[in-house]
Amino acid sequence: MFNIGQFYIDNPLFLAPMAGVTDLPFRKLCLSLGAGVAVGEMVSSDIDLYASRKSRLRLIHDHEIEPRIIQIAGSCPDNMAEAARKNVEQGAQIIDINMGCPAKKVLKKAAGSALMQDEGLVADILRATVNAVSVPVTLKIRTGWARDQRNAVAIARIAEAEGIQMLSVHGRTREDRFMGQAEYDTIAAVQSAVSIPVIANGDIDSGPKAAEVLKATGAQGLMIGRAAQGNPWIFREISSYLATGQAVPPPALSEISTVMLGHLRALHAFYGPVQGVRIARKHIAWYVKSRMTTTQFLPEFFAIDDPDGQISHLSRYLQSMEYVQEANA
Repeated sequence: MFNIGQFYIDNPLFLAPMAGVTDLPFRKLCLSLGAGVAVGEMVSSDIDLYASRKSRLRLIHDHEIEPRIIQIAGSCPDNMAEAARKNVEQGAQIIDINMGCPAKKVLKKAAGSALMQDEGLVADILRATVNAVSVPVTLKIRTGWARDQRNAVAIARIAEAEGIQMLSVHGRTREDRFMGQAEYDTIAAVQSAVSIPVIANGDIDSGPKAAEVLKATGAQGLMIGRAAQGNPWIFREISSYLATGQAVPPPALSEISTVMLGHLRALHAFYGPVQGVRIARKHIAWYVKSRMTTTQFLPEFFAIDDPDGQISHLSRYLQSMEYVQEANA
């Protein structure tokens, strides 16, 4: 357990920031099912964009479990500092800096993981952001720009020297994106090089895997991203396994039904009927693909364009799954 500024982190299971995924409804859901900290979606350092609907929604932290963390991305120290100040004014309690995103649209702006190519610029951005706000600043990186340019240890030392209070490391280079296996040895090297908390990220998809990663890296916490899509129960599973060494039973279909329908309604309420219906499709698809076998449900669900229709169709499908389960009992 450790502190990030005034915040004591007694449950170091982090929901990773994922643009278009870790919105307020999903963060609240994961926090209710065992996540200790949920990082908000990445927002640009260009504060002129904050008036857009997308940015306004990403900056909402209504009744969210503290600490409220906003992640910012950019390549100009002054802009990053201004974005940090603006987000603190709007309620952010911790600022996280993104230097790990491998998306092309981010790299084109020399932001995200592209910054790991310029250690001097990294130092300038971190120094400007830390000095701009009174709240803690954290950093998320990868192991390097490319397999022959792994410099996570050097970046980590720069981060600690510039006042960064926690470091999350995705165990892949920008070149690897999400392919191959995570490099836990590199995360272990980072952990040994600095005294600030290090959070391990990459391929953590079960309780046993979480225990393996903690042992291999010596990290103070874990960050789960893609494995939580359609499976917010993973935090409960990992937490229980780390505490007892025993696997917990999978959620009952009744709980799955309650969570899916609740999540669907929350998306409709948060985004409104048009955007909510559209965004719900990917979330419901993740649930279905990860836990259920079906050929007809998803195409039919994707064709529905109103909230009530989505809720009715999902309810019927879940009821049919219950009947199948009872028949097989």
